[in-house]
Amino acid sequence: MLISGYATGEGTARFRGRFGDSLPGHFRQARGLWLSSIGQGTYLGPPTSECDASYRQSIRLAIEMGTNVIDTAVNYRHQRSERVIGKVLLDLISTGTLHRDEIFLATKGGFLTFDGAEPTVPATQYFHETVIQSGLAREEDVASGCHVMTPAYLKNQIDVSRKNLGVETLDLYYLHNPETQLERVSRDEFYTLLRLAFDALEEAVSAGSIRSYGTATWNAYRASPQSKDALSVAKVLSVARQAGGVDHHFRAIQLPFNFAMPEALGQSTQPADGHLEPLLKTAQRQALMIFSSASLLQGQLASGLPTEITRWFENLQTDAQRSLQFVRSTPGVTSALVGMSRPDHVKENLMTASVPPLESSKYWAMLAKS
Repeated sequence: MLISGYATGEGTARFRGRFGDSLPGHFRQARGLWLSSIGQGTYLGPPTSECDASYRQSIRLAIEMGTNVIDTAVNYRHQRSERVIGKVLLDLISTGTLHRDEIFLATKGGFLTFDGAEPTVPATQYFHETVIQSGLAREEDVASGCHVMTPAYLKNQIDVSRKNLGVETLDLYYLHNPETQLERVSRDEFYTLLRLAFDALEEAVSAGSIRSYGTATWNAYRASPQSKDALSVAKVLSVARQAGGVDHHFRAIQLPFNFAMPEALGQSTQPADGHLEPLLKTAQRQALMIFSSASLLQGQLASGLPTEITRWFENLQTDAQRSLQFVRSTPGVTSALVGMSRPDHVKENLMTASVPPLESSKYWAMLAKS
């Protein structure tokens, strides 16, 4: 039986209240919810039982230390990341330690995925049997040999994720790297496909399978408008309005943002009233939640930061903490996602939340002088 409910303002405020004043500035309001400024990511790691066990400890510890944003995707570790999260939630909720309305659960669909492990048959045969022959997509719907966003496939993947995670309703469902489809179709065709996908996601909202949706991207919103894989937030929102009207449920964007990839803040890539502006400015105007992926650039920013940067972060002991502090202090960022498959990483990273985010004047001064 799937766990009922979803994140609510009351529930997330209750979760926040457990930590009193011990995590200053860690929780911020977004769309009526109180969400942690550091979120648990689940991308990294091999699809093994040993990694599952480590993730299980880490996710539980992250929740105990004040994280109520959990991010995953159906294809992460061949569905094993979703399944581990589901086990942790079941353990905590069944014992009364946690309530479903306290946790914001986000996942993604679009990439083809194995089922727990690589199949014994060739991947092309496996996907032909499970996706093409089952009617979820046609051969020509597959981009780069790995990506599908037909309505039938997305509806199927939503149900797979709900089962994996053990919940009736997903708080946020991302269309995963939709720009991948631009490898095979024109831009006009792409937005037609996006409309069909958004239609399916609006239907999923109406059915109670998801609460909201968005796009999780890599290059799409950071690239210059002339780039082949660039997407316009304004155009994407226009498609969402076509699918769901003025009360559509497109609520969030996920994209890389960190010291090494600051384009969302510093590069003007998004059309806005005849000019270009940075993604974060557009998102703030449109009241979109922003979840930063690769906050530590898969560990590359966990050490070796220049001295001219580290000096701005008093009371933080490691470069991993400083890198997270930069992301979570950035205006417009809802939550800095970081993959934490080991408990020691959780302890180090979540210690960042015990220190208030940088004040605005200090943040901008650091950018100007670094």
